[in-house]
Amino acid sequence: MNTWEVVIGLETHTQLSTASKIFSGASTAFGAAPNTQASLVDLALPGVLPVLNKGAVECAIRFGLAVGGKVAQKSVFARKNYFYPDLPKGYQISQYERPVVEGGAVAITLGRDAPEKRIRLTRAHLEEDAGKSLHEDFHGKTGIDLNRAGTPLLEIVTEPDMRSAEEAVAYARALHALVTWIGICDGNMQEGSFRCDANVSIHRPGTPFGTRREIKNLNSFRFLKEAIESEIRWQIETLEDGGEVAQATVLFDPQTGETRAMRTKEDAHDYRYFPDPDLLPLAIPEDWIQAVKADLPELPDEKRARFVAGYGLSAYDAAALTASLTTADYFEVATRRAGAANAKPCANWVMGDLAARLNREELSIAQSPVLAEQLGGLVARIADGTISNAIARKVFESLWSKEGQSADEIIEREGLKQITDSGAIETLIDEVLAANPGNVAEFKSGKEKAFNALVGRVMKAAKGKANPNQVNEILRRKLAG
Repeated sequence: MNTWEVVIGLETHTQLSTASKIFSGASTAFGAAPNTQASLVDLALPGVLPVLNKGAVECAIRFGLAVGGKVAQKSVFARKNYFYPDLPKGYQISQYERPVVEGGAVAITLGRDAPEKRIRLTRAHLEEDAGKSLHEDFHGKTGIDLNRAGTPLLEIVTEPDMRSAEEAVAYARALHALVTWIGICDGNMQEGSFRCDANVSIHRPGTPFGTRREIKNLNSFRFLKEAIESEIRWQIETLEDGGEVAQATVLFDPQTGETRAMRTKEDAHDYRYFPDPDLLPLAIPEDWIQAVKADLPELPDEKRARFVAGYGLSAYDAAALTASLTTADYFEVATRRAGAANAKPCANWVMGDLAARLNREELSIAQSPVLAEQLGGLVARIADGTISNAIARKVFESLWSKEGQSADEIIEREGLKQITDSGAIETLIDEVLAANPGNVAEFKSGKEKAFNALVGRVMKAAKGKANPNQVNEILRRKLAG
């Protein structure tokens, strides 16, 4: 593997969050009965004309600005000609030579200490989706559902900048976070709102890039990683066995974990692109671009930089907290409640205990039973010494199961305030030392584990409510005396 270099580029089809289709007024709502949302325009029946959806164009502008790309003030729609059963027109309206967005980049990082890498974008262009072929519900036949035909897509194409399946997944996750962040896509991969095609090739370092194969329609991050890894293995084995890699379109089978060729890959000339005669060039005036720019939210890169500068967080923590706008907002609300000085503990709770519980319950952070204000209140009580970290976890469990109550209310009702009276703690320690002479003797003979055992006994006697720092300090003083 080390003697080969992997080259990966991704093409991502992002379904835009418009109520109607890109060239017709038909609904884009998911889940309707088959063929109930396919208008005459979507089917290109004689006498109908497409009308461009302004909302879809605005989504493209938002994306171009968010990635630092160039939004074309004039772009052109083309017909991409090919036959497929779920493409009733025999062509797809897309953009070819003059896309609506060119350039830009998406930043990724692979871990806490890894440097940031920017994945360059070639283009992003508007197009319509095809219908859907249904194989599962028919024995020996294929059903066609044209509800999806005409749904607006923004196809986002990268340069071949990724060198591993891990980088490809990191890019896909970052892109997914961005398009949902700026509100142009709901990001629902199960419904096909965000799906990737991966172009994969291998070559010996220092030699020209190899022949690429395109893996189609990957609708989960796990499948994306597995498919790329499978394709890399296949290409290496093929070339090392003396075979050749032919340009092709392949599918990934999650059941077998393997890719298989579907058809020989077409080149652009095979699609016979030509400007769509029914659509004028798309003109986007500068004042529209500036109006969209003014309406953009604070972007992930900007928010990450502010979290580092304003809250003193590490770049890794800031990146994790800005993985989604919902998470970033949750953290900021919690931090406002706890106080800016407690930003790091808030970050630790959001990325640690809260994230673990949400994952276990298969909930998103937007569905969290513990609201950001409540978590911030909990962190504030840890910071001011009202409760210890151990007690805080008990309070967190109560917050999770008792909707609407604050940390203060739970602490007061359940008598969970931390014991900070040094006299009371000293009395508990004296009792433990008197009852456990064996542990005392072991500690004085140099066994540090005996000290931890004594601390545990004191905390048990205090029902977990004694201040741990005071317990450690007083216990060591008494043992040394």
